[in-house]
Amino acid sequence: MDLKLVKSFWGMEGTLPDKMQRIATAGFAAVEGRPAGIGTLEEFRPLLNEFRLDYIAMVLTEGATLDEHLADFRAKVDEALRYEPIAITAHSGKDSWTFEQQKIFFAEALEIERRIGLPINHETHRSRAMFTPWTTAALLREFPELHINADFSHWLNVCESRLEDQAENLALCIARTRHVHGRVGHEQGAQVNDPRAPEWAEHLALHESWWDAMIRARLQAGATTFTFNPEFGPPNYMPTLPYSQEPVADLWEVCVWIAQRFAQRFEDVVTFETRKNL
Repeated sequence: MDLKLVKSFWGMEGTLPDKMQRIATAGFAAVEGRPAGIGTLEEFRPLLNEFRLDYIAMVLTEGATLDEHLADFRAKVDEALRYEPIAITAHSGKDSWTFEQQKIFFAEALEIERRIGLPINHETHRSRAMFTPWTTAALLREFPELHINADFSHWLNVCESRLEDQAENLALCIARTRHVHGRVGHEQGAQVNDPRAPEWAEHLALHESWWDAMIRARLQAGATTFTFNPEFGPPNYMPTLPYSQEPVADLWEVCVWIAQRFAQRFEDVVTFETRKNL
C-alpha cells in the first residue's frame, strides 16, 4: 500500500500556480479543495498535469431542508466531476436531522456514488450528520457500503472528552475510513495551537494511535493507496494573539511537520504489518 500525502488550499496565499508549485515541491502528491475555490477548469487541469498532482474534490451540502441538501449534493458532485478528481470528500447533512432524515440522505448519496463510480467519503465534522462517534456508527451499521473521511479532532470538541467511552463505535469508524484529515483536536477545540508543543503530546499520541489503526484497517481491506491530508487551518481555527490577531504558529510549517511525521509512522506500520504476515 502506497501513501499519497494530500494538501488542501485552505489558508494558503498566492496565485494558484504558486500554491501548487509549493505543494508539489514539499512532497505532496495531491491537492484537496472545493471546485468553487480553485479557479477555472481550464487553469486547474493543466497545473495538475504540470506538477503531477492528483485532485480530491470537496463538497459541502447546504440548504434549509433535506431536499435542498440533496439537490445541492447532486449539483456539487456533478460540478466536481468536471475537474476529474480521484475521490470526493463531503460535508454531509445536518446534526439536527432525525435518523430517518439521515437515512434518506445517505441512501441517495450511496446511489450517486455507485452511479459515478468514484469514492465519496463523508467527513466526521461538527454541525454535520456525522458529528459524533455514535451518530456516525449508527449510519455505518445501517449502510455497509458507506465510508468516511476521518477527522476525529471534531469529536473531541463535540464530546468534550478524549472519547474514552467510545471504543466500539471508534473501531467501526476506523474500519470504514477511506481518507484522513490529520488535524489534532482537544476537548475545547478542533485544533490545538501547535501540535509540536509538549503540552499537546498526549493529544497528538491519541490521534496518532487512531491513524495507525486506520493504516492497519486499510491494509487488511486490501487498499493499494492511503490518502492523508494534514488539514490544519488558518484563523480562526488557528488560535491568535489578542488585539493583533497574529497566528500563534506558522500554518504551513505545522502542516508539513504533521505530514512528514505521519509519513514515517506510515512506513513503520506498513513494514511491521508486512513482516508480521510473512
